[in-house]
Amino acid sequence: MKVNIGAEGVKPRPGQGTLRNTGLGRLLDAKGAMRVALLGLVIVSFFLVFTRRLWQLQFVRGQEYRREAERQSTKLITVSASRGIIYDRNGERLVQNVPSFRIAVVPAYLPDDADQARDVLIRLAVLLDIPYTAAEEAKENDEAPVGIKELIEDVPYVAPYRPIVIQRNVDREKALLVAQEMSTLPGVLVDVESVRDYPYGSLMSQILGYLLPIPEEQEQAYRDQGYDPATDRVGISGIETIYEGQLRGKQGEQIVEEDVLGRVLRVVEERSPPVPGDNVTLTIDLGLQQVVFEALEAGLLDAGSPRGVAIAMNPQTGEILAMASLPTYDNNIFVEGVSQRDWERWQDVHRPLINHAISDAVPPGSVFKIVMASAALQEGVLTSGMRLECPGRIVVPNRYYPNDPGQAQPFYCWNEAGHGALDVVGGIAHSCDVFFYKTGGGFEEADFDGLGVARIAEYAQMFGLGEPSGVELPAESGGLVPTSDWKRHTYGESWSTGDTYNLSIGQGFLEVTPLQMLNAVNVVANDGVLYRPRIVHHVTGAGDEVTRRFEPEIVRTVAISKEHLSLVRAGMEGAVAYGTAARRGQIEGLSIAGKTGTAQFCDDIMCGVGYEQPEHAWFAAFAPVLAPEVSVIVFLYNGGEGSVTAVPVAREIMAYYFGAGAQDETAP
Repeated sequence: MKVNIGAEGVKPRPGQGTLRNTGLGRLLDAKGAMRVALLGLVIVSFFLVFTRRLWQLQFVRGQEYRREAERQSTKLITVSASRGIIYDRNGERLVQNVPSFRIAVVPAYLPDDADQARDVLIRLAVLLDIPYTAAEEAKENDEAPVGIKELIEDVPYVAPYRPIVIQRNVDREKALLVAQEMSTLPGVLVDVESVRDYPYGSLMSQILGYLLPIPEEQEQAYRDQGYDPATDRVGISGIETIYEGQLRGKQGEQIVEEDVLGRVLRVVEERSPPVPGDNVTLTIDLGLQQVVFEALEAGLLDAGSPRGVAIAMNPQTGEILAMASLPTYDNNIFVEGVSQRDWERWQDVHRPLINHAISDAVPPGSVFKIVMASAALQEGVLTSGMRLECPGRIVVPNRYYPNDPGQAQPFYCWNEAGHGALDVVGGIAHSCDVFFYKTGGGFEEADFDGLGVARIAEYAQMFGLGEPSGVELPAESGGLVPTSDWKRHTYGESWSTGDTYNLSIGQGFLEVTPLQMLNAVNVVANDGVLYRPRIVHHVTGAGDEVTRRFEPEIVRTVAISKEHLSLVRAGMEGAVAYGTAARRGQIEGLSIAGKTGTAQFCDDIMCGVGYEQPEHAWFAAFAPVLAPEVSVIVFLYNGGEGSVTAVPVAREIMAYYFGAGAQDETAP
């Protein structure tokens, strides 16, 4: 059949219609249109759903999801503030901050697989040359585990993002080696922290102290103050602990972006910048401190003494100009790491870590006689012209057997030949024991009433003994001023005349610290003012503005007339001019008032038999006598005679202070 194709296309046969004109065609066309419409509706519906969801994600909850996304890639961290600097009174830096590498591990960033996490820690232990686990070794040596594994396991599950410091003060080469392998050590961080450097080491360690990680038992208290126990260090001793709040400064906060390994990529936002700590200026003169330290060191060597103290002060203000305590330690050890050998050395019975200037409570010996003389003059027990006889020995009858000479107790003067009749100036200058036995406890044969224990204790406390002085240093002892009630409560015994005699010459139960005793000497030097000793001159902020200035603080003015104190000073001047300190204590052209002391003792380290007991050596002095500028005290544990071993140490200190040459030791 032929189909004609014309301009209008294919023509059907005559009588035959097209398909669309049929019912079937119309039905097919309707269904196709419905499909198209349905498909379009589906497409539009999907579009509307996605549009609605997109609107919800980007506009309705967009801010919330952005915060969530940022939370997963960013973290709020604290930025440590630069710790304040400590200076001497002349502006010399006594401590400074230096950068140091630190290796830490963030447990949350370690691999989830236990084996892989172990491999990371083992590799880190190899790089740092430290044990992965010390558990087996600890079982053999009965020591606590100290390996990396134990450090990580001790982390609370609630703080997986807290960095755990594995090693501080890491060598630069070792730190760079770890940093090079960081891509294979997820969770390991290498950063730089600021650590303390003490340029003068043991010379200033007892005063400055040191930093250590926060003690476990104090973690919560420090955490409440904004510290991070995992990374922060705090002052443990000396000025570092007393002024921790000022030196620390205020930590800042940053939001940083991290990668999946926990490494910081960039700082997103600095919420608050760190505020540097305040700077502390001490009253210490570094040059004088060096001389005091070396003089004490030489004095201990000459005396064969294992322990000693030397302090220099301004008696007009209470400022401590120098303070040396031996044996001592180098506080840089706590920065570098304490070795087993260090710990063993510090177990010495003479406690190198202790500042003996404020912590040693020991009998002062005859230095206490200046308190006795002041009290006796003020109470009228002594007068300027009164003389007491010293035959070299006096005997006190036994109260229970008064008629039995065999039960009587003899008391000797250090000069067994006796000093003869002495007034108060001579009694001090020659340090006559019998003179002060009678002054304190009286003497029945001569019908002479002494001060008695109650008044002695009252004046001793008035001079600042028996309580902490209040100096800005930790662990200060208050010493002990005994009374009859104290002895009854402590020993269940009554107070005796012999106890009063011993107390009168600074022996028996009386205990003082070297700083307390020097402060009491200052009362005589400055006409009756008891100052609170101070070792901090002022505190300044980061901009050098003074935030806290210290003025002389008067604790009390003692109730003793200037005339009586003048007599005591005359006795002390006589001690150096012609008395117990004359041979070794004089400095040409300088008037010095001093008081020697030799105190018998028996403690948990050493003890003698009967009257033969070891002796502490003491010497306290100030100069010039009429207008004192400096006061000095020297204490040598088991140092023997104070006039022989302690006096030369003080003389060398004063010679340096006044720029004078010490007189020859053999001069009369």
